[in-house]
Amino acid sequence: MDRLLNVTTSVSIVLLLLVLFSIRRAHIRVEYSMSWLFAAVGLLALSRCRPALNFISNHLGLGADSPLALFLIGGSVFLIMFFRYSIIVSHLRDDNIALAQRVAILEFHIRNSGNQHG
Repeated sequence: MDRLLNVTTSVSIVLLLLVLFSIRRAHIRVEYSMSWLFAAVGLLALSRCRPALNFISNHLGLGADSPLALFLIGGSVFLIMFFRYSIIVSHLRDDNIALAQRVAILEFHIRNSGNQHG
């Protein structure tokens, strides 16, 4: 069980560093990175704080299986984050379609106004 928690700690540190480097190099916007940072810090804290993990595990009805509780919580958080980003991507796609339509309308008006004066 300690080996699994150590692996989880390593993964959360790698995730934390990856997000921080991505912010620094402007690969990800700060407002989108905050949920990843919170998730990485939360995963790190839970993997290092055995009493809190045992408390959560007992309240979830998992007994002494605290690594299972950790992965259940982590998986749930990441599923919620992926759902949130799916909504953001959907809105961006709709906005791009609307923008392309507006550009097409403007091009049409520019071409027609050029033909009327020429």
